Amino acid sequence: MIFSLASRILTTTDKRLLMKMAWNFGYKGARSVQKFKSRLKRGEYFPPFLYLSILNSCNLRCQGCWVDVDKPQVKIELDELNRLVNDAKAHGNSFFGILGGEPFMHPELIDFLAEHPDCFFQVFTNGQLITEKVAKQLRQLGNVTPLISIEGTEVVSDERRGKPNVLSRTLRGLDNCLNEKLLTGVATSLCQTNIDELLTEKWLRTLIDRGVHYAWYHTYRPVGPKIHPELALRPDQARRVRQFVVEMRAKLPIALIDAYYDHRGEALCPMATGISHHISPGGHVEPCPIIQFATDKITDERGIFETLTKSAFLQDFRQTAAKHTRGCIVLERPDLVKELAERHGADDTTIRKTAMAELESMVPRGSQFLPGEEIPEKHWMYRLAKKYFFNDFGAYADLEAETNGGGKGDDKPPTPVAEKEEAPLAS
Repeated sequence: MIFSLASRILTTTDKRLLMKMAWNFGYKGARSVQKFKSRLKRGEYFPPFLYLSILNSCNLRCQGCWVDVDKPQVKIELDELNRLVNDAKAHGNSFFGILGGEPFMHPELIDFLAEHPDCFFQVFTNGQLITEKVAKQLRQLGNVTPLISIEGTEVVSDERRGKPNVLSRTLRGLDNCLNEKLLTGVATSLCQTNIDELLTEKWLRTLIDRGVHYAWYHTYRPVGPKIHPELALRPDQARRVRQFVVEMRAKLPIALIDAYYDHRGEALCPMATGISHHISPGGHVEPCPIIQFATDKITDERGIFETLTKSAFLQDFRQTAAKHTRGCIVLERPDLVKELAERHGADDTTIRKTAMAELESMVPRGSQFLPGEEIPEKHWMYRLAKKYFFNDFGAYADLEAETNGGGKGDDKPPTPVAEKEEAPLAS
């Protein structure tokens, strides 16, 4: 499998792009994780991977979206983006995830990417704005991998994304990327309306035949102003997703990414481990994209490194989350998220200013944490990569100690909601 995948990538991807990826994401990315580990020993939490939502605007209206896509545009200006990335680069970072809204609606996106040839960017996009011209520009840059979201067949896509003819327009952007020999991925937010069609070997083989190099399965997270709880997966479906990904990794020549499990199949949260944090379109420094509260902004004079390493809010969030669950604290314990925001006087970073009311209305539900249902990695490549570069970094030591009998009274973590089969789940 690994040789077939390598052969596919080598023969269908621009060689200059592959060299940039190998250096800026591969070697320098691994080095940034090692720097992260060294900083942990000093009690400094500066994530090796930052995710930047560069604007709120979007050309679609997806079910369950937590971004204020229908509000006046708010974006991070080019000078501020460059300052942020330059500061992070000075401390060893070289990989950045670019989100929105729809990133290609940012008028200075290409200029921003061009400013940092020594970095590698993964752009999360619906693909509809990637014209032949834009795809050629991305190839010339050589430091970008587009991750294009596909949410189902024609009917399901239109329903999920809130506009007509979504799939055909997205596939046109996908093909433009592949024709320009970009390293290209497809992302899917699995929910009740698409899991049976897209969590299949047939679908992955369709992507392979089209030329797609990697896929990333998320699971639908019911948060925001319109949560659509009926779309959330059940715990048995979450186990099915994990089992499928592990098996297909060992079988098909397509790379499969996930961000919520280590090599042993133990659940983890990138925010709780400290390996990743998020910057909002308004420049707020947030624990993760779905936690829309912050006490700091990238406009602070001290710079992003000191902002992240000195933030009492982020430190408390990481520690509290890791103490109570290996899953998603927002889904499992919205009461704790509210308590943390109030304790630190955190600002609501949404434009709609209803984030606290949304938290208060949330019903606790399961996440990726399914104790006793761990499914270890089968393929040696994924197992080794996760063991050394994507694990829990010791974040859950207190949780494990308490689970094994060290906790007392109210300090003992609650039984995860996801253990109850009737509870809906998202991660």
